[in-house]
Order: sequence, then C-alpha cells, then structure tokens
Amino acid sequence: MRRRFRVSKPARFALVILALGAVACGGTQAAGKTAVIVLGFDGMDYDLTKQMMAEGRLPNLSKLAAQGTFQSLGTSMPPQSPVAWSNFITGLDAGGHGIYDFIHRDPNTMIPFLSTSRAEPSDKRLKLGKYQVPLAADKIELLRYGQPFWEVLGKRGIHTTVVRMPANFPPSGSATRELSGMGTPDVIGTYGTFSYYTTDPFTWAGKDVSGGKVYNVGIEDGIVQGTLYGPTNPFLVESTKISAPFTVYVDPDEPAAKIVVGKEERVLKVGEWTDWVPVSLDLVPTQSVRVIARFYLKGVRPDFGLYVTPLNLDPMKPAMPISNPGSYAAELAKATGPYYTQGMPEDTKAFKEHVFTAKEFDAQAHMAGDEVLRQYGYVLDRFQDGLLFYYFGNGDLVSHMMWRAMDPGHPAYKPEDAQFADTVKKIYEQFDGIVGKTLPRIAEGATLVVMSDHGFTSWRRAFHLNTWLKNEGYLTARDPDLKDDPGLYTNVDWSRTRAYGLGLNGLYINVAGRERDGIVDAGAREALAKEIGAKLLQVVDPKTGQRAVTKVLRREEYRDRGHLEIGPDLIVGYAKGTRSSNESALGKLVPEVITDNQEEWNGDHCMDPDSVPGILFTSRPLKKPAAKLDELAAAVLAEFGVEGFPKR
Repeated sequence: MRRRFRVSKPARFALVILALGAVACGGTQAAGKTAVIVLGFDGMDYDLTKQMMAEGRLPNLSKLAAQGTFQSLGTSMPPQSPVAWSNFITGLDAGGHGIYDFIHRDPNTMIPFLSTSRAEPSDKRLKLGKYQVPLAADKIELLRYGQPFWEVLGKRGIHTTVVRMPANFPPSGSATRELSGMGTPDVIGTYGTFSYYTTDPFTWAGKDVSGGKVYNVGIEDGIVQGTLYGPTNPFLVESTKISAPFTVYVDPDEPAAKIVVGKEERVLKVGEWTDWVPVSLDLVPTQSVRVIARFYLKGVRPDFGLYVTPLNLDPMKPAMPISNPGSYAAELAKATGPYYTQGMPEDTKAFKEHVFTAKEFDAQAHMAGDEVLRQYGYVLDRFQDGLLFYYFGNGDLVSHMMWRAMDPGHPAYKPEDAQFADTVKKIYEQFDGIVGKTLPRIAEGATLVVMSDHGFTSWRRAFHLNTWLKNEGYLTARDPDLKDDPGLYTNVDWSRTRAYGLGLNGLYINVAGRERDGIVDAGAREALAKEIGAKLLQVVDPKTGQRAVTKVLRREEYRDRGHLEIGPDLIVGYAKGTRSSNESALGKLVPEVITDNQEEWNGDHCMDPDSVPGILFTSRPLKKPAAKLDELAAAVLAEFGVEGFPKR
C-alpha cells in the first residue's frame, strides 16, 4: 500500500526538486480505555544504556526496568534508520515493505534516488509568455509498502497520535494526528542544504561543499548583501530559482550585526542565533512560498561569516503535506513556537564541512532537540487514551558526530575530543528525563514502551566495496589510472561489469534485461551472488587481522518477499567498527579496499545487525513478546486486543 497526495498550486514548486483534527484537553486517561505510549529514541545503544544504568546515570530507565522489562531489541538487515523504522511500522522486513537503504537506484537509468518518497510533477502546462501554468496537480508518493500498524487501530475507532515517525513522509493519513519526521525535506527537496556567507577568499575557493552552499560576499561601508535561494520556479518558462534578498549591517565597533530580511530585523552578537525568521519566496505576483530560517553569526572580523539553516517549510502554512490533519503542524507551532520541519535537523553536514566547530554543532543539535522536547510536553498533556508514538532523533545524529570522543582508539581521535566524551551520554540522560516525565502516566493505567531502532558503535574502518569488486574482477573501470574519480559510476565500464555496490549495504548484480547495461544472464544471477557473498565473508582487514564482513544476506533469504525486485541482490553486513565508505556508496573508485575513517562522521550502525542491537523497555511484561523490531508493532497491537498483524 502506498500513499499519494495531490498538492495545491502554491506547493508545486518544491516537487520538481523532490523528484531527485480536534485535540482533547487534559491528560488524564479515560476510565476503562487502553492507553499505550511508545517513545522512540533513535540509535539508543543497548550496551551503552546498560553501562550508564550500572553507573546510576539513568535512574528513570532503571526504575522502569525494575518494575517492567529491559532487553536488547534486534534491528533490521541492514540496520539503517529508514529500513529499521519501516520494519517497526509494518511488521515486515525490507523484502515486504520495499525500503532497503537510504538510496535506491533506477535500473533503467542507473541513477540513485531517495528511497522513501518521490514526487511526480505534472507535465501538463500552459505557456503564457514568460509564465507557464500547471494544468494538473503534482503528487508526492510514499514508497513504503505495507500497512502502518496504527491504521489497524484507527479502523477500530481507537485514537492514534504519531509524531515524527521516520520513513513516513508524506504522512500516511491513517492516524488521528500525525507529523512526519525523518525523510521530510527542506523547501528545495533535500534532506537539508545549509547556506554560508563569508568574506574568506581562501578556505572555500574551488571547494565542493557537500550538503551546503558557500557564497563569497563582500563588505562595502559595513554592509553585506546576500540572497536566500529556494528551488526553481515552476511558473516561469526560463529556469529561475525563487529567492529572497537580505542585508547585514556590521557594527563598526562591536562584534555584532543587524540582519534584515524583508520586514524582519534581528540583531546578533558573534556566536548568537536568531529565532525563526519568516521568509517569503515570490513565485508570481499573486503567489509566494512561506519558509522559515535561523541565522547564526559566526564572525565579523577579520572575516565575516553567517550561517543560515536550510530553508524549512513554514509549519503555519507548509508547502508540502507534513501533517494529518493539515492543521496539526500549525497547531504545534502555535502551542510551542516555530520548529524545524525538515526530518533531520541536526546539521551534521555543516560540521563535516567545518563550517561548524564541534561546539557549534553541539549547540545547534541541542537547539533542535529542545524544540522536540517542548512539543512532547504539549502532546503528552493532551494524550488521554489510544496510542501515542513520539520520536526523538537527537541521539542518532549526535552519536554519528560525537561517538569518537568516547573512543581514544579511533584513527581520527584528537586530544581536544576529550572535552566531548560525555556529549552522547548527556543525550541519554536527557532521554532518561523524558522517561521520568512520562512515568506518572503509568500510575494512571497507561503502558509505557521505550525502544530504539538500532544501537551504535565507533566507525573506525571504511570498506570500499566497489574497489574490492574491481580488484576481484567483478567490476571494470573505464580508466584504471584515474586519480580523481567523480563517482556516480562515471568510471565504470558496464559492458565488462558483473556486480556493483550502491548505498551503504547494497550489492547488485548487473543483470541483462534488468539493469540498463546488464550483462549477466538472469539464470546466472543467484549463483554469482552466492559466489561473491562467500568471498566477502573471507575478506580480512590487514590492519586488524579480523574479518571485515561478518554477514551477507541474499535477498531470497528475506522472510517477506513481496517486493524483492526493488532491492539489492546482496545485503552486506560489515564487521563491528567497519562500514561502507561514502565514496563506494555513490559509485566512486579509490585505490585501497579498506582505509581508516578520517571523517567527522565517526559513529555508525550500518554494519552486521547483530553488533548494533537497539533497546526495549516496557512498564510491564507485554502480552505478546517482541525480540526483534519487526515483532514490536504486533506486540503493541496485542495490548489493544488485536491479533494477526501483519497480514501476509
């Protein structure tokens, strides 16, 4: 089952880029009605949780474990967030729900695309001079198959509130109240593209900045002129980005500046953030797109530096469907203030590209997390009965960037990392506080479930899967001596390539009649996949002396097989501490097979799932046990007397 949405005319601009209810008052549980609260702490690791409980740092979770249960929770294969959360949502594995990675590929074009949703812009347009008018509605499609477990409750008249569920954009439409989470784009259709305006002529010259845009600006008489850029305007025949100018007046004496955007003015000292600033991006004289952004003044002298968040959909009037009912996003904003609507707000990309220091990233991540925490208080106070699911993603993205601080053995560890050794643990303590805020509801009769989609560990070694395939004779380079491969398979000779890697755990056979330039007979596909899988399991990391790959799954081994045609032929489970390289994930060839991970992104979980289990706490033993993530939805439904989920 897939969910399609028609989108009103003012929203259509974003879909071109995207192609790459009433609330009850009072929180007391209604007598005789079932109430289940599920808290989703993305990436909360089982081993670290146990360690901190033993140290006395998680008193509320310890209390919950003492009166109920605490166990590890088996994750998905592969243990990537969109895959894992889809397992939870549907009770199916990847073979059933069709989400195998953050990115999939179109076998007809060999172009990667985001796996969880896609846009279908209307190609019917009436041209009127320099303008063109769409004649049909564009569509956004959720690519996940399977029935969301909360839909089963809704059909039984049970109230459901689902806030920020990952891999649920656009919202399923089947919950009483719903706000989309991970997978929700910014206004230009990406997972988040920041902007940085600077007078520094050297640091960024000629540099390709991943996940952001750096603009070189000048200062004249203390004034900086800049522009915020949105997506291409679909109402103009000539390709033109919609935009909004802004002006910065730099204080001649103090480390401060005034920022003017339209009618909005903000004064900042260096190191300060604005609140959310509303911005209008004009489409045509009668229509505009409303977005919001926050500005961070990084410096004024000797170099000027101004960071701007990705342009977020304005929750008061979002240009794409992000909530159900449509008014719910605005209700939350009215109650707790404007907020990040992009699904992954912690700006790891600005940190990776050294626009942020570690301290600046930590501050921005906490700022984003505080918004989610404020909204939880509002949502919890209004929850009476039925199901409440609430997602906290802060721990996952902070762990990706700060895990190294707990691992002096990491190849990129620096002495200054020691000051952040407690950063991830402080997030866990915040999670513990959230549980403490929720515990009183147990006394009122609610059942509390605390879970995570996967665990975490240090990412020390990077495995270049496509380079390994080349060395083993399964992939052939057009130019074996090319020193700077641009990626996206531009240096792959498909006429002599039998297998290729894509995404963080996927390996595909280049099948004739399936892939655009396939050469392997369909009948030989399975045997070749088995051969490659067996060889991968024998690869030894020369630095550690340990196996680099500890699990390989053929797609035929998935329990659910309704949508195997979408996924890879092999899923590679790397050894703990080893992960696919970023280069290989997008089809780039490099000289070595396994290298030290020198990225700022230093913690991860896209490995053998047995090495990164999640956590499961319950306030009492559930009627139906759940050892794995794809069993948990059925266990939650059993609390409401519902059996037989999922239907296969």
